[in-house]
Amino acid sequence: MIMETMYSNTEDGLCGNDDAGQMSAWYIFSTLGFYPMSPGNDKYDFGSPLVVDAKINLENGNTFIIETKNQSDKNHYVKKITLNGKILKRNYLLHDEIVKGGKLVFYMSRNKK
Repeated sequence: MIMETMYSNTEDGLCGNDDAGQMSAWYIFSTLGFYPMSPGNDKYDFGSPLVVDAKINLENGNTFIIETKNQSDKNHYVKKITLNGKILKRNYLLHDEIVKGGKLVFYMSRNKK
């Protein structure tokens, strides 16, 4: 809800002071479906992505791909998440998993279950 109502591509597109880029960074991470919850921690908590797909070209030459299946404005519940084809049974992603490159897939649903 915050991503859809408090951010836009207009001159007043941020809901306050950008705080040295932190709010913009939070928005970018959140649209990808994960975000750093705590500074200095290597875990990224999962959320509900807005992107259908995205590709991150990493500094080490690796690529991290994010895909969202069944994405729509009504399907904002995450049914399952796979990383490199394996179901993740936790609610976070590790920084090392991103840096190694690979593919993260969100399977979305209209229902919580």
